[in-house]
Amino acid sequence: MGKASQIVLQAGGGNPSAVSASKPITTLSEPVLRHLRSIFDSLSGGKEGLSPVQATAFLNEVQKAGDSRRGLGPPDDGRIPFDQFLKYTTSPDFSALAPPRGHDLSFPLSNYYISSSHNTYLTGNQLYGRSTIDGYKNVLLRGCRCIEIDVWDGDHPTSKNEAASATEAESKNKYLQRLPQMFSSRNTVGIDTKLPEPSSPATEAPRKSDPLQTLTTTLRIEPRVLHGHTLTREISFREVCVAVRQSAFVASDLPVIVSLEVHAGLEQQEVMVEIMREVWSDMLVDSNDCERDVEVLPSPDELRNKILVKVKYVPPTNAAGKNTGNPPELLEHVVSSGSTSGDESISSAKGEKKKKSKVITALSRLGVYTRAYHFSDLSQPEASIPTHVFSVSETALLRLHEVHAPVLFEHNRRYFMRTYPHGLRVSSTNLDPSVYWRKGVQMVALNWQKWDKGMMLNEGMFAGEGGWVLKPEGYRSTNGKMGPAGIPGTPNTEPITYKTLSLRITAFAGQDIPLPEGDGDPKRFHPYLKCELHVEKAEEKGWESSENGGKGKGNKHKSRTQSRKGANPDFHGDVLEFASVERVVEGLSFLRFKIRDDEIGKDDLAAWACIRLDRLQNGYRFVHLVDTKGMETNGIILVKIHKAWT
Repeated sequence: MGKASQIVLQAGGGNPSAVSASKPITTLSEPVLRHLRSIFDSLSGGKEGLSPVQATAFLNEVQKAGDSRRGLGPPDDGRIPFDQFLKYTTSPDFSALAPPRGHDLSFPLSNYYISSSHNTYLTGNQLYGRSTIDGYKNVLLRGCRCIEIDVWDGDHPTSKNEAASATEAESKNKYLQRLPQMFSSRNTVGIDTKLPEPSSPATEAPRKSDPLQTLTTTLRIEPRVLHGHTLTREISFREVCVAVRQSAFVASDLPVIVSLEVHAGLEQQEVMVEIMREVWSDMLVDSNDCERDVEVLPSPDELRNKILVKVKYVPPTNAAGKNTGNPPELLEHVVSSGSTSGDESISSAKGEKKKKSKVITALSRLGVYTRAYHFSDLSQPEASIPTHVFSVSETALLRLHEVHAPVLFEHNRRYFMRTYPHGLRVSSTNLDPSVYWRKGVQMVALNWQKWDKGMMLNEGMFAGEGGWVLKPEGYRSTNGKMGPAGIPGTPNTEPITYKTLSLRITAFAGQDIPLPEGDGDPKRFHPYLKCELHVEKAEEKGWESSENGGKGKGNKHKSRTQSRKGANPDFHGDVLEFASVERVVEGLSFLRFKIRDDEIGKDDLAAWACIRLDRLQNGYRFVHLVDTKGMETNGIILVKIHKAWT
């Protein structure tokens, strides 16, 4: 089976948006066809076809497509007929989503945003949800490039069998008794603490046997993967590694970062190292391949089909700074910046005693280009090490930004930072990743099993990009590409380019709109289109916008059409407008298209799309929709987009 057939066309990592935009449309509904005929007649002045002059003006002035005639083709007997115009409108050239621009992968690693997953093994909530190997396969095949593995000591088989005997409902009841003690000392403002109802246990699809899954001896206990101090189910660390090897480079050949949270004891860490080297083999970036300290990070282009391990770093113990080689070399480090910690202080001034753990040298040395350090503050010595990675929770990072915004941004221009959902998001809701991307954070870890705004924006950011997106100018560490012998370009001195945006969306008609989940009667479907513009908010930078500025209440940019009927609605040219929106960074701003069902009470979501503004094309376009589970559909919306910058 070829690679393309294995890619999962489920949203989150950019696969369905890019694939749908590259496919031709084979049929057109009556409302869509009627509007296209009206558009053609308007362009041609009511004549039988478009003249070459009219066609060129249409492509240049309306579609902003330059002088390309690839879509419309050569005129037939001097004029372009309606049938030829339809071929253009049903081709990939007519998509609202532009293809990725030149994918420059030559900058150092920290100059990119990376599609990232949080607690990848979970398929449900954070407290008693199921852990599964398929969670890793799913996100990697959807385009994720940074996954998380929480590793604990293995149990005896009898312990595993006893744990598996509990139902999810029993797990929830037991855990609820512990919640008051867990949450009493934590700030829960703005965090989701509502527990979802337990779902019925799903049966995991049978997996084909793999030789590397059966190499364990019956006498050896191997590490397991689970969400610690919860009642989530465990899975085998070896099986996770095998799943990563099988799925890592199907959707993309760009490097995968494995973020390890190590809670295993010393002996089990030795087993971890053995398993990773054995299963990942030459895919693994190993310390044996890089004996000298790294002064400049390599580029993604240099690490294609490679797995990078992010693990806590501990320094060598001897004066020469080399591994003494005593088996096993034991080194102490602090474990508090991983996503299992819930939240952490942004300062060590409180003098709180940190939880200690131990890591063997062999495991620590696998962190070659991504060495994890405990974060205290941005002035600590480790903050200038080229290979360091700080992991900070969403709430701690926002507090840090409030106090040290310029220092934080300057750090993230040059070095790695990772943020993750607060520990009290128990139902696996997501943060808004665009807020953190605008602060320069490269790895914004999301719960890929949850369909919300966070995952929609992630789809918009990484559509067709292979999981790595070059930061805009002003957000990078260098102005140029890597030079000879790994020498970086000149230091970045370019300011961030802010623009004022005027955006107008004219909605004409929809086609094959999927019904909301659970609905089966198109006659009872009353869809409307809602557009939401995601740009930097005033409070993010502390700037004051002019009055109104295209904003609604609470600095929201939202507008909707009137409600219509059926799965092929006619929106009659309803106009949604966002006028004079200030301080917009085009590559870090997004437009969400959402189709909702107008009902009594909450309007159910039926379908959606999300497009980054630098890839939103002007002119008459089709917006390709995915359903509420993020799956590719045949649903489209015919719109006209007018995007202007000042």
